[in-house]
Amino acid sequence: MADQNGQIDLGPPREAMAGVGFPAPPPPIYACTLTPELVAKAREELQEKPEWRLRDVQALRDMILKEHPNLRTRLDDAFLLRFLRARKFDYDRALQLLLNYHGSRKAWPEVFQDLKPSTVKHVLDLGFLTVLPRPDPHGRYILCLRPGKWKPNDYPFVDNIRAIYLTLEKLIQPEETQVNGIVILVDYTGVGLSQASNPGPLLAKKVVGILQDGFPIRIKAVNIVNEPRIFKGIFAIIKPFLKEKMAERYVLHGSDLASLHRVIPQSVLPQEYGGVAGRLDMSAWSRTLLGAEEEFVVEFCQPDPLEGVVMPDSMLFEGEQAGAHGEDSFRHLRSQLYYCY
Repeated sequence: MADQNGQIDLGPPREAMAGVGFPAPPPPIYACTLTPELVAKAREELQEKPEWRLRDVQALRDMILKEHPNLRTRLDDAFLLRFLRARKFDYDRALQLLLNYHGSRKAWPEVFQDLKPSTVKHVLDLGFLTVLPRPDPHGRYILCLRPGKWKPNDYPFVDNIRAIYLTLEKLIQPEETQVNGIVILVDYTGVGLSQASNPGPLLAKKVVGILQDGFPIRIKAVNIVNEPRIFKGIFAIIKPFLKEKMAERYVLHGSDLASLHRVIPQSVLPQEYGGVAGRLDMSAWSRTLLGAEEEFVVEFCQPDPLEGVVMPDSMLFEGEQAGAHGEDSFRHLRSQLYYCY
């Protein structure tokens, strides 16, 4: 939640929340924290009716208990609301999203095993990502990614994905973000051939799959700045896995900051992007994320929630299906990248 100055509200101190040990569980009775304006927005954009909200949550809870009784998942109102809002209160789609959310952990253990902020401190220290401290005029927080800060010999690329996922988990906690969504700003300054050719098509497919179909967040825009010539090759890897609606939300600005300012005002941007909100501060979000270590231990460092659960055929990840065709395509793309570079 943001305070009256628009700053990220980190909530009460952990000591106050938990006393000793892990943070307290969610309150047994849900209390809406949305402003009247956001209640109206949720009604219009997400088909969320306040008078039916808890009935809808109970309906989803009943579906989970009936159809997937062995699924070890949170069932509290606040958690299930994330999935209903992300799928505009369509029960079936919300349930599939929840299954995908848990299924991605089983399908990609190298990302989700022992997933907690302290394991990605090196990514945060490098400056690969941050969240700008003020939301845009639509109330959307801005996730800023700087892939040029990473070099393949620094650490495995999957560590960047772990840091992004933890950031999304933290961002989605406030109800405001569940309604408003987020904006992504990607600065490709410094990206060369070594970074561009590192994530293969299977990795790209998994990342896009999680963001589109495996996580309860609304990505409203992806703004790309300072992209090099080889970005066409990078985007060629990603685009086949993007849904049409998501692909349309990618905006390439190049070095034209005036173009960026037409969609993200200077008042919320740091000086590095022509804004007036001071220098880009990477440390504030790092402190926020690292300060949430205990809650992520509770959330992710537990037994497999899908153990003993039979998943439907429509699961998000169906294995290494890209096969030889995917690898052949990637080899062709890689040769194109060398040519562009």
